[in-house]
Formats: sequence, C-alpha cells, structure tokens
Amino acid sequence: MTKTLIILILLFDGTLTKEIILFPIEATINDCFNYARMYIETVSTHSWTDPRGHGHYLNNGIGTIQGFICSK
Repeated sequence: MTKTLIILILLFDGTLTKEIILFPIEATINDCFNYARMYIETVSTHSWTDPRGHGHYLNNGIGTIQGFICSK
C-alpha cells in the first residue's frame, strides 16, 4: 500500500521543490491523505486575504504548498 507522501512546494523565487516523507509502516490512501492534511495545517497557514493570492503559505515565509502526492 502507500509508503510515500510527497509535498509539492513552490518557493517565492520560482523554484518548485518537493519534500518526501516515508511512512515506516504500511499505510492506506486514507492514512496518507489524513497525514498530508495534518502536515499542511502544521507547517503552513491558509489565507484568503493575502495580497499575493489565497493559498497555504509556509510559516517560515519561503513559499507556498501547491499540493501533495501519495504513492507506493
């Protein structure tokens, strides 16, 4: 089943990067989606009113989260 979570991050300098999180145990797609949601809520803050546009802005100020991928 699912073993890898990939978080897609767009840095403000235009670089698209990814953060890879490996699960130490077998995980279902639901486990991956739930972990991704919790992770994104922890490392970023969503804004509808930011002048740059709405999205999940990283709390360290370097970019935004664009999405995630759950894979084997």
